[in-house]
Amino acid sequence: MKKADYKWIALALLFVAFFLHQGTRQIFGAMLPQIQGFFGVSRTEIGVVGTIFQLAYGLSLPFAGLAADLFGRKRMVVIGVAMFCGGIFLGGFAAGVGTLALAYGLMNGSGQASYYPGMTSLVSQLHSDSRATAFSIIQCGLYGGILICSTLSGWVAGWSAEAWRIPFWAFGGLGLAWAAVLALALRNTQPPAAAANVPARPSFGEAMKAIVPKRSMWLLTFALGMMIYVDVGFKIWTPTFLRDSFADLAPGAAAMHAVLWHYIGAFCGITAAARVTDRFAASRRGIRMEINALGLALAAPFILLMAKAGSLPLCCVAMGAFGFFRGVYDSNILAALFDVIDPRYHATASSCMLACAATMGSAAPTVLGWIGDHSSLRSGFSSLALFYLAGAAAVAVARMFFLEKEYVKK
Repeated sequence: MKKADYKWIALALLFVAFFLHQGTRQIFGAMLPQIQGFFGVSRTEIGVVGTIFQLAYGLSLPFAGLAADLFGRKRMVVIGVAMFCGGIFLGGFAAGVGTLALAYGLMNGSGQASYYPGMTSLVSQLHSDSRATAFSIIQCGLYGGILICSTLSGWVAGWSAEAWRIPFWAFGGLGLAWAAVLALALRNTQPPAAAANVPARPSFGEAMKAIVPKRSMWLLTFALGMMIYVDVGFKIWTPTFLRDSFADLAPGAAAMHAVLWHYIGAFCGITAAARVTDRFAASRRGIRMEINALGLALAAPFILLMAKAGSLPLCCVAMGAFGFFRGVYDSNILAALFDVIDPRYHATASSCMLACAATMGSAAPTVLGWIGDHSSLRSGFSSLALFYLAGAAAVAVARMFFLEKEYVKK
């Protein structure tokens, strides 16, 4: 098989895995009211499950990225998919919040972290001349996975008091089967050749020495942390927010509206922005960061409108516009990072960035749950606009003051 053909086959295999990677996250939020009611706990207590997931994900990422660089990216991709889908499957047997936190939170979060760095490094290498387009296709797996898994899970959860267990078993079992497909179909693609007299596999110390001084990387990391805080809180609590705000909305409809309009907008935004940046990146090296800052800044007003909307149609329009500009930002999250990181350290750098950002965003499920218990989810959602504005400011600083000094010529 030609290399040009294989890179698209590999992208398709990883797309399905990322579909499950992101879609299985959303089944918890889509069924949150049913799970909370079944276990008889407060919003703060059930929010802790989401926080444990995010912490497990964030704290596992540095080790996963280093393992991908040192021990093989295919191996970590397969292990990661088997692990997080195993956690999802076992989550269907949870007897309480504690066991759900262990399966969905700890095992699923660690497995998802194990998958991600190796996947991003493989895509970046195989699609070096079409990076933003390839990452945007992968990102569409996120949108599709969240939309389909959320809608189906919300619908199934309304069947009976314990029907929320079914999506955990169904999607978890499907993912375990896909791990076997990846093990058979993916190649052991070797990392880019190093320069003469340079070891092919970098040491941990060498990787840290190369990426830690990059000030633009840490500003991009802060921006991603702000985005993840909003994203995690939004994905987990929006079905509940919609049912609180519009009392006649059925559980399945709430799960659908919570993701449909937002991710249709995100798909449009990421598709348009990826084409623009891939076209002009060679002549304007700062365009990736400029697109990132623009997406975050323009999304903020629509987050506030979503939180304040007095009708479901207006809320859905706001979620769609928020999604469009979120997609604009998503189109160059990793592409912008890789502009300032040597290719040999892409997996380690992306894992460190995501680890810090995921940890920064981990408090959102619990914080929004606490606000929901003591005030209202409308108040919590209104505060999310500030996080996007803070992220936009950080990217703007990176672009204006550090990109030219830290840019890595390919």
